[in-house]
Amino acid sequence: MITIELNKRQEQILEIVKESGPITGEHIADKLNLTRATLRPDLAILTMAGFLDARPRVGYFYTGKSRTQLLSESLKKIKVEDYQSLPVVINESVSIYDAIVSMFLEDVGTLYVVDEDSLLVGVLSRKDLLRASIGKQDLNTVPVNIIMTRMPNITLCRKDDLLIDVAEKLIEKQIDSIPIVKDKGRGYEVTGRISKTTITKAFVSLMHTD
Repeated sequence: MITIELNKRQEQILEIVKESGPITGEHIADKLNLTRATLRPDLAILTMAGFLDARPRVGYFYTGKSRTQLLSESLKKIKVEDYQSLPVVINESVSIYDAIVSMFLEDVGTLYVVDEDSLLVGVLSRKDLLRASIGKQDLNTVPVNIIMTRMPNITLCRKDDLLIDVAEKLIEKQIDSIPIVKDKGRGYEVTGRISKTTITKAFVSLMHTD
């Protein structure tokens, strides 16, 4: 994570290093009429954030990276497990009516359907349930496995995947969420989910990290 908003003193330090780098911490402190100890936290923040780099017996120098570049680098380090949320799972024998109720009560856009062994067999979207409800069939008697999207036509991700890669999958496939799965040999166990809302929250959180 990086610091997007810098305070006035940190901005001054950046300008000094841009103009005079490489420059030691002592010389930066002298230019600002401050002690080295006072500047130490600011220098640490700027270095960890990637704005500055430091070399022993040489000093600090400006990396030349913009906030946009640093943000991009930071995004490429975030993994799915850092922002995953709980999945809403239903059994494949559940009726379409009960699935609609579950989606409404849980306030989600996607339900994950599992078999008797709790392994992923399908996905139900709002569109799937809406199409089913328009017909004349009795929603209490029709199981969700009749209308769900089945394996292997389901986009999956793992907890170690990069969040930015999953975001691209959401856009490419034009879907609301992607299940996070664990390989169980005979199939996949659903351990979490990443949704468009999750991605939005992650990016907002990143922008406000300090």
